Parts: sequence; C-alpha cells; structure tokens
Amino acid sequence: MHKSIPLLLAALLLFLAGCQTSQDKTALQTNETDQVSRKVSISDVENGIRANIESRTKEGGGYFNFHKDTVDLSLKLVRVHTEYLSILGPNAFFACVDLATADGDVYDMDFFLNGDPEEMQVTSIDLHKLNGKPYYTWKQGKDKTWFTVPVENASNDLLGVVEVQDHFTFTYEAQLPEITESAKMWIPIAQSDRFQTIELLSLQVPGKQEMLREEKFGNSILYLQLLPEHSGQKITINYRVERIEKAAYSESDTDLQKYLGSSSLLPVGGRFSTIDDEIFLEKQADSPLTKARAIYDHIIDNMRYAKEGVYGTGDANYACDSKSGNCTEFHSYFISLARSAGIPARFAVGAAIPSERNDGDVDGYHCWAEFYAEGKWWPIDISEGNKYTALATYYFGHHPANRIELSRGRDIVPIPTPQSGPINFLAYPVMEIAGKPVFVKTKFSFVRLTPNS
Repeated sequence: MHKSIPLLLAALLLFLAGCQTSQDKTALQTNETDQVSRKVSISDVENGIRANIESRTKEGGGYFNFHKDTVDLSLKLVRVHTEYLSILGPNAFFACVDLATADGDVYDMDFFLNGDPEEMQVTSIDLHKLNGKPYYTWKQGKDKTWFTVPVENASNDLLGVVEVQDHFTFTYEAQLPEITESAKMWIPIAQSDRFQTIELLSLQVPGKQEMLREEKFGNSILYLQLLPEHSGQKITINYRVERIEKAAYSESDTDLQKYLGSSSLLPVGGRFSTIDDEIFLEKQADSPLTKARAIYDHIIDNMRYAKEGVYGTGDANYACDSKSGNCTEFHSYFISLARSAGIPARFAVGAAIPSERNDGDVDGYHCWAEFYAEGKWWPIDISEGNKYTALATYYFGHHPANRIELSRGRDIVPIPTPQSGPINFLAYPVMEIAGKPVFVKTKFSFVRLTPNS
C-alpha cells in the first residue's frame, strides 16, 4: 500500500494539470509575454548609461570624475552616441559617450556595462579619443570578435587643422571700382587678443583715413573717404600673425545679455524654440552644454554645405528653410537656435589659412561661432565639422591655430554708419558711392613663417 502512494499522487497531479482552466493558461501566456516584452532594448542601454553618468556626476559634486593610471579628469556630459549603443550579449552592453573638461577638451569614452535593464552597472571605461583623435581603433577578427589596435601619433594635419600654434603673414587687398562721386568705405582691422598677436606691417590706402572703434563688439575699423581720382587704386594691408589654438575660455566681459537677443537676420524664439524643443527631447539634452551639442549635431545632420541660392548673408530663416548655405548660414542657424534656448552665442569672421601649403591665396573669408556654458565661451566651427566628419568632435570646443580673426558681431554700427544701415558682418570692405552700396573686389593671401623668422 505504501509504495503505491507516490503513484497515486503523481496521477492526481497529472489530472489536475490536465484540468487547468483557460484562465490559468491565459495567465501563464501573459507571464511569458511580459518576459519577452522586457527584453533589453537600445533605449534601455541609453537609459542605463545616462543613469550611471548622472549618479557619478552627483557623487562628484557636479562632475563625472575619471581616474585611470596617470589620467585624472573632471568631466561634464556632452552627448551619448546613440548610433553606437550595442547589446553585446545576455546582460552585456556597450555605450560610447562624449564628456568634456572645463577647458573644452572632449573625450570620447567607451563604456562596458552589465546587469538587468533596470539596474545596469559600468564594468570598465576606456578613453577612445581626445578631440576626435583616436588612442585606438576597433577591428574585427576572423572569429568575428572585436579587439582594439593602438593608434600612434594621430594627427589632424591632413584635414586642415594646425594645432598648438601657427605663424604667417596675411595680406588683405581690395581693388577700388570706378568712383563717380564721393565715396566711403569701412574695412575691418585685425586686433590682438589672447589667441592672436597681430602686428600691422604696412597700410597702403588712398583718400582720407580714420581709425574707428566700434563700441558694442570692440571692432577696429578703417574708415576711408574717397574721391573719383582714387578710382582703380589698390588697398593693401599687411599683417604678421602669431596664432594659438583656441579652446574653451573665460573672459572678464560678463555682459551676456547682448548675446541672447535677436538681430535683423538672427531671429530668436518662434519656430526656433519649437525646433529646440524637438531636438532636446530627441537627444535628452537638459544642460546648456548638452543642448549646444544637440543643436550642433542637428545642423551637421540636416544642413548641406552649398554655395547656391541666396547664400552668404547669414540669414537664419533662409538656413532653416533651405537647409543649405556656407559658413554664415551654418553659424547663424546655430546662434538663433542657441539664443532661443537661452544659451548666449556670438559670431566672428576672418580667414582660414591653408594647412597643406606654406603660401598663396586664401579662399575668401571664413566665419565661426562661440557659445557660453559652464562659465566659459566654447568655440565651434559647424561648417568645417560638416565637411570633415572625422573632425566634428574637434570643432566642438576648438578653433585651430591656422586662422585670423578680423571682426566680431552682427549688425555692427560704427560711427559714422553707412547710409544702408548697420553692417551685417564685416569681412570684405563695405563701400558706398553717393550713399549706394557697391561691390569691391577683394583678395586674401598668406606666407607661413617659421617661429623665429
């Protein structure tokens, strides 16, 4: 009798299992569905890495502190590379994140995580790139596994960047058109600052001359009064320039309000605030630094560098509508979006000096922008980042040494002011004959110098 009890119990259990109600079966299927729905997604990986960075940033008093070997960094989140988030296997994940120092150096860092979707933990962090230059690259082996290969002496030289410092002479030439009545001209004069040392070697100009100091942006402007007898004459300005690479910097001018308002071609608010809201929601950007990077990436992803249509005026509305233009459209669009988000931003123009040769002509003017975050001005060059995607990280927070700045600001109002009104931006000469604007043929050239020449 006793040996048969297990057999009877087993039969009873089988019977009960066979009598399982449809409600029980539905509950079991629902439980299985819940397990499937909780399968880890790329969104889970993004939330996991963001949660880890946010937690460590709070622990670090507002900074993500990283210590490894001789490296000791205090960093702020710039962006999560959502395109590189990966699920490596069960409870194993990969994330690539940009974090920046207070000086504007941007580190591309590789994070490895494990754990459940709701509680991922970082297991290791590697420094992959500094300002876009790799310490190592990833390669796939024959067995389909990935491994790293060190990159030694990575350089940006081939992509137009001269790092650290540059030395050159810069020649600004303008050919006067036919002058039938009295004429006036305004020409930008380069000035020294902490990033460029300017020596004016020679100034050959006709007519009556006066050096103006424009107050709002601090520009130096050569003002000429010309007569018909000056027709066809050449204006030549020669500079010697020593320039250093520009990164995030602080300055004593704390009047940020003038870099938040609108101007004639830089509207603020309206459609630009709507676009901001969409960008920040998509990129989960919630600080001035991450918002600026989200705007920067939005422009690179959505605009095309093209000298066609009504380009070159720096009209932010045109840039938004056409999604094309040259450097003026790229940076005007950025400034309108940044200011609409409450981020001070400003404009500057000059010339980019070729890195691949040591003399010759310069291909016209070039412009760039800066935005204010974390108590500093961050230089950016979106049109160059758009042309050379390998340098997109470098140009968020840096300007190379091979350039010269001629003027700053938009809607410039020198005294006397042109009859046509404030100067949109000042790179080429602004000339009026009898109060009407006229074109002036302008040419830039350079000769690179050795440091002691």
